[in-house]
Amino acid sequence: MKCSRYLLSAVIPLSFLAPLSTGGIPKASQQSETIVFGSGSALVTTLTYASVPQDKPTYQPTGSEADVFGTVRFDGEAPEPRRIDMGQDPACQDINPEAMTQDLLVNDGGLANVFVYVKDGEVLNQYKFDMPEGAVTLRHTGCQFSPRVLGLFVNQTLSIANDDPTTHNTHPTPTRNGEWNFSTPAAAEPITKTFARPEVLIPVKCNQHPWEKAYVAVLTHPFFSVTDERGAFSIRGLAPGTYKLTAWHEKLGEQTVTITARERGSVNQDFTYTAKPD
Repeated sequence: MKCSRYLLSAVIPLSFLAPLSTGGIPKASQQSETIVFGSGSALVTTLTYASVPQDKPTYQPTGSEADVFGTVRFDGEAPEPRRIDMGQDPACQDINPEAMTQDLLVNDGGLANVFVYVKDGEVLNQYKFDMPEGAVTLRHTGCQFSPRVLGLFVNQTLSIANDDPTTHNTHPTPTRNGEWNFSTPAAAEPITKTFARPEVLIPVKCNQHPWEKAYVAVLTHPFFSVTDERGAFSIRGLAPGTYKLTAWHEKLGEQTVTITARERGSVNQDFTYTAKPD
């Protein structure tokens, strides 16, 4: 399909766009098409979708599943968190006068806020997985996002709450999902949104307060974790098989290893990030 000579205005139902490789669509079944959207200044984008039918069976636990545990470590001298100047909003300054940056948090060598997830594996390609009940919550609290990093299912509800006595803004900037931008006044009801396609990870910002940042991962399976303040993570209920396990950090990048989960086994897999030279 040649798009350079045509200007198209198109609406594509998301139901026809199956999940990308993150979440288990076989790469051989993926197709790409470049389409021009708009009616004035054109926006050119490449969509990747799957031609396979979406009637995969739902995975049913058998009792033979394995668990994955590990720690993400930081090797080297970690920079100290920096003080955030919230002076542009007196309400933020009052409620969180000692606010510090959260983009690189190291505690006794453990690295917090690393998103660890199963990136690929045959079982992910063969089955779909039940979505957990309930919403996942992202909060504006102390004029910072909490949690900093989170994961949820495709089409699972994301609830965004404002705990602060000031107006906040929530503005994700995805590449595979629709972009949206909402403000939430103080004491307002939480807003709720969903993401229709898998994407790891989506940056989220607050246009009112430029220091507020978060990252949201959208997947088609439950095999992910975020490291705690000491760098520990756990992923439970993984069917026996061979998988690609990936660790992602907002500043230090991505690492991927191959693991083998055995029946009723336990996989211990650590990651280490090395301090980058100044």
